[in-house]
Amino acid sequence: MTNLEVTPEQEVCPPAAPEESSGPCLQLWPEREVPLGGVRAMNVRRTLPQRGLPTIGAWCFLDSFGPDRTAMSVLPHPHIGLQTVTWPLAGHIRHRDSVGSDVVVRPGELNIMTAGRGVSHSEFAVLPSLPPYDGGERLPLQRGLQLWVALPDSHRHAAPAFEQHRELPAVTGEGFTATVMVGEFAGATSPATMYSPIVGADISCAGPAVLPLNKHFEHAVLVLDGGLVVDGQEVPPGPLGYLGAGRTLLAVHALPDTRFVLIGGEPFQEELLMWWNFVARTHEEVEEAREAWEAQAGLTGSEGQAARYGLVEGHGRDAGAEAGRIPAPALPTVRLAPRKRSMP
Repeated sequence: MTNLEVTPEQEVCPPAAPEESSGPCLQLWPEREVPLGGVRAMNVRRTLPQRGLPTIGAWCFLDSFGPDRTAMSVLPHPHIGLQTVTWPLAGHIRHRDSVGSDVVVRPGELNIMTAGRGVSHSEFAVLPSLPPYDGGERLPLQRGLQLWVALPDSHRHAAPAFEQHRELPAVTGEGFTATVMVGEFAGATSPATMYSPIVGADISCAGPAVLPLNKHFEHAVLVLDGGLVVDGQEVPPGPLGYLGAGRTLLAVHALPDTRFVLIGGEPFQEELLMWWNFVARTHEEVEEAREAWEAQAGLTGSEGQAARYGLVEGHGRDAGAEAGRIPAPALPTVRLAPRKRSMP
């Protein structure tokens, strides 16, 4: 779960005060293709953050990738101040981190990594045969969602942690079925540890459906397959459909075999500064986080384990194709002013 852009922009996200949040609405925010290239040689479609809509609740980052037969191959990289949420739709991903985790996550399973003050991890597609890959076989399809949740100030300096959930609650309602990834939805609660009032659900429906929503949350939907009609407007796969706040019910009409993700939460009250894989509050914090990662280059053994981001086992100098780490990009030479939400 990383942003592999060579020249990432700073994203300054102002606090979303409840009185400034939009009421019920439908706004379509376009996806943008981000060529990650290099390490993963894969393009992703990014719908969060947007310049006028930097967060939805504590959700601050949303990439979708695939379906693609390019094998994910992401070397160790750092994070601070966030939780990564990995939700595969097709294919298997091996996750290793500096907390000591080494797991495979499959469709229908959830990985949650809490970066806190600093963590590092890697992600590799699980292939049918061991490297070097037999070019005579087709690579398995890879498809999934990569999301970040900003940690509130009370938890963003905590020790890093990881959890995987192979069984998540499923709920059936008026015209829909849903898997609750995080938070609470339609009376079902995910076991995932979160630090802000939040919801994330994978929902399937066909025809008319009515979804119960928390009126204190702002929400958005991302259609994966099929299509929705919301408030008389079509929501196709691709753009993020922002629903505003204050809704207690969401009536939709879905095409056959429609699948979409619902995300939401209480408007986030803290200003965020996002750059590369860091969610911080100030430019100085980002600089310090970057310098700490670059200072770890070449560290091994107990010295490396004790460093801010620790070490990810299996990526040492003798690890072959999996040896190494992702270096941090250069910081921009300017400081950006906070951006305000600009609802259309």
